[in-house]
This record gives sequence, structure tokens and C-alpha cells, in this order.
Amino acid sequence: MIDSLTLDQIRIFLAVADTGSFSKAAKQLNRAQSAVTYGIQKLEAQFGIALFDRSAYRPALTEAGRALLPRARRIAEETNAFRDTARSLASGLEAELTIVLDSMFPLRAVVEALRAFTAKFPTVTPRIYVQSLGAAAELVLDGTCMIGLLPLYFSDMALLKRFPLLTVDLIPVAAPDHPLAALDGPIDPHTLAQHVQLVLTDRSSLTAGRDYGVLSGRTWRLADLGAKHAMLLAGLGWGNMPSHLVQNDVAQGRLKVIQPMEFDSRIAQLVMCGAYLADHRLGPAGEWLVEHLSAVVGA
Repeated sequence: MIDSLTLDQIRIFLAVADTGSFSKAAKQLNRAQSAVTYGIQKLEAQFGIALFDRSAYRPALTEAGRALLPRARRIAEETNAFRDTARSLASGLEAELTIVLDSMFPLRAVVEALRAFTAKFPTVTPRIYVQSLGAAAELVLDGTCMIGLLPLYFSDMALLKRFPLLTVDLIPVAAPDHPLAALDGPIDPHTLAQHVQLVLTDRSSLTAGRDYGVLSGRTWRLADLGAKHAMLLAGLGWGNMPSHLVQNDVAQGRLKVIQPMEFDSRIAQLVMCGAYLADHRLGPAGEWLVEHLSAVVGA
């Protein structure tokens, strides 16, 4: 008997439970009331349990009915999701959209874009990766991710089609109790070299052996921007950080902006872009996201 359970029976059960009436359920389903009543009776007989108490004016769920109601809802929801996804796939819409963003890319801009994306494409599941330096570009190049949000100089290659989005300013900071924070004005290279610089690094072949913004001979190398941030706050070294990530720390005195003499603020402006494989055609959802990012984030 269990094997003969149908989606139609589930829908009838939910309709009566939601409307609290056989007649209202019949109207909602555009059926005769007798058909709805028969459907419930057949379902109850099939499993040998009463789903509704009919002793009052309106049918009320029994204990068994209340226990089965959430499972019935899940079945209906999954069925609807199956149907919608199948229709989307048949129309050429992607089942999943994979995106990698550089750890320095402003997350707020991505969150706002994804909010609009999920409203537009509810059946497409985003899969988000976060990497640093060349590792993010590698995930686009090897096909793991369809779209990358990357620094421009890591995506400057013929294999990638790019579109500029925004600029991230890097600023050198240290904890207020760090020796460098006590120095006003430009800090000469000799003084700077005596202190540990926290440097973001990765294991990708694109950036192997290459340094960016390293001004000290003493370095601690970290592959995670969050770990670098925590170590800066702890006073374990100084380092360059995206301004949007440390502006509150600076404003509230948890970090202090320092002035390395050789620090060039023009070089420390990271142009961020979107990128995808030039020979790979994006699906409808991917194309929409690229256009949305270009129009909103890149505006």
C-alpha cells in the first residue's frame, strides 16, 4: 500500500490541512468536494490511520496527521523544486554557478550581487570559493570556477576575458602597541627591515616565488587574509591590508596607519576585475551575473 502513495494524495492532504475545510480544499484544487473527501478517506484506509478528526464542524488534524504534515510539505516542496529545476535545465539554464573571489575583493559587493542573483535564478545554486593571489585565477583557468573576481594583474592573459569592476586600496598598518606605530612620519627602510612584515602568499604556480609589496627582509607568510588580520591586531607584525577590511579598526584605534618611506600608494591600488575563460560560453545565469556586476559594482 505504501508504494501506491501518490503526489496527488499528498496535495489533497495539504490542501485540507491548510484550508481547514474539505469544501475550501476542493475549491483550491478545482475539484468536487466528494473527490477530495474520497481522496482523504482512501489515504486513511491505505495506512490504517485517521488523519483528520471530523467530530467538530471543521476537520482538525489528528496526532498522526500533525506528525505527517511536515513530511508531506517536504515532499511537495522537493517535487516543486525538481519540476522547476528540470524546466530550467531544459531551457539551457545552469544547475550551478561556480564563482571564485580573491580574498581582497569586497565581500559586501558580492553579497548584494548574489542576493539579486538568487531572486532572479532561484533554481541555480551558487558555489563560492575564496582564494588569494594567483590561486583564484588558477581555479578559473582549470575550469573549476566559471567566473573569477580577481586582481587585474593576475588575470592579464589571453585565456581570460576580463571586465574591470572596482579598485581596492591597500594601506600599511600595525597594532597601536607595535614599535612602528610609535613613529610619526615616513619610516626609513633600515628601521622597517628590523620588524616582521606579515605577507599574504599562496601555493599557486602563477605566483610562485613572486612577492608583492614586501619591504622587509623579515617576513611571516600566510595564505589566509583573515589570519593576517588577526595577527596584525595581535601586534605580531605590520602589513598591508585592504582599506575596506581595516577602516573600522583604524577608526576605533585597534590598528594604526604607518608610513613606510618606500610605500607607493599608487602601486598599492588593486584594480579588481571579473574574468572567465575566453573560449567558454557562459550560460544565461552566468551572463546575467557578469552584466549585473559590470553595471552595479563597476558603476
